[in-house]
Amino acid sequence: MISNELTQNIRDNYKILSKNLQLVADYFIENFDKIPFLSVQEIAKKSGSSVASVVRFTQKIGYSGFAEIRNAITENIQKQLKTRDKFPLIQESDNDEVNILTKVANQDIKNINDTFKVIETKDFIKAVDQIFEAKQVYTAGLGISFLLSRILSYQLNQVGVKSHAMHHDTSPFLEQALLLDKSDLLVVLSFPPYSKETVELVKTVKAKGVKVITITDKPAAPSTFHADISLLVKSENMLFTNSFAAISVLINAIATQCAFRDDDKAQKMIEASNKIQKLLVEN
Repeated sequence: MISNELTQNIRDNYKILSKNLQLVADYFIENFDKIPFLSVQEIAKKSGSSVASVVRFTQKIGYSGFAEIRNAITENIQKQLKTRDKFPLIQESDNDEVNILTKVANQDIKNINDTFKVIETKDFIKAVDQIFEAKQVYTAGLGISFLLSRILSYQLNQVGVKSHAMHHDTSPFLEQALLLDKSDLLVVLSFPPYSKETVELVKTVKAKGVKVITITDKPAAPSTFHADISLLVKSENMLFTNSFAAISVLINAIATQCAFRDDDKAQKMIEASNKIQKLLVEN
């Protein structure tokens, strides 16, 4: 995921690095794709070094500090995602019934590829930062977006991030918004046809000083005008409904990255959940 130039730069300077700095270099070379999503403290812990060693390493290979090299890696990843398809299309069949299957699959593959091209890696990183730092994450959406908001909330809880999906059938979103304060975070999923109530929810909590992330399909979607971060996902479908293949990929990526932020906590949550499921099956 990273350019050969930067990789070679690290290798050229490897022999002159101290043992502690070599630990950092090893971690960078083996985990370039993870660097944009980790803090300097997390890299120090995972590489078995110190924050000072991480900073010195970046300076030794020509950067002013960790922030500069992380930005360089992020930009490189972003360019690669925008210039190549990650998944090849499926060859269509002469059989009409099978052809419908391949057409639908190809549309979903295209949505995932196009999402790689439009989503900003820096926005994804910021979104994960805000999710991980929030006291509680609230998710909301209507229609298919409600189901997706429940999946996001479920996956976040599974990796140790306290989350609650707003249920529209219990009370209006605006009533539930009274529960949020500045230490919370709202993640709204909004896809055509855009719900006015969802947009009003975003406006209301934003006015209270609550941070808002919207997952939607285009830069000018109604929820983007009131959100702190907008994560764009392609959801085109052969029918009038939205495809959620690419949305599911993004949700899974968010939960997975949150798990990487605290491996121990996420592992404990997953093990505890598995034990509960096993007990339920046995009983």
